[in-house]
Amino acid sequence: MAEATERLQRYLEDELGECRDEDVEQRLDELGTLEAALGPAQVDDELGVLSALANETRYTLARVLVAAGEELCVCELNAVVDVSESGLSHALSALVDAGLATGRKDGRWKKYRATNRAITLVTVLDGSVSDE
Repeated sequence: MAEATERLQRYLEDELGECRDEDVEQRLDELGTLEAALGPAQVDDELGVLSALANETRYTLARVLVAAGEELCVCELNAVVDVSESGLSHALSALVDAGLATGRKDGRWKKYRATNRAITLVTVLDGSVSDE
C-alpha cells in the first residue's frame, strides 16, 4: 500500500504542481468512497453475469433468447447449440442463476425466456461493436 500511496503522491504532484500529505489523504478518502459505493455484493453479482456470458454456449443461448423475444422450449434451444442435454441443462441453469433467463415448466416441456437484464446487456453489446 505504501508504494501505491507514493505513486499517488507523485501523480498529484504532477497534476497539482505540489502535493501535501493532506492532498494525498483527501484523494485516498475520495477513492475509498468510490470503492465502498460499489460494494462486494454488487461486484459478485456482476461477475456472475459476466462469467455466465463468458462461454460460447451460454452466450449463444442468451443471444438467441433475446432475439426470439418469446419463450423457447429446451428442444428448440438444443437445435441451436451443439451440446449434450446435460450440457444444455447446465448452461441454461447458469443463465438463470445469473438472472439472464427465466425458466418454467409447461406440462412436459421446459421453456426459457430472456430477462430484461439479458436484453439490456445484448443491446449494450450490440451498440458497442464498431463496423470499422
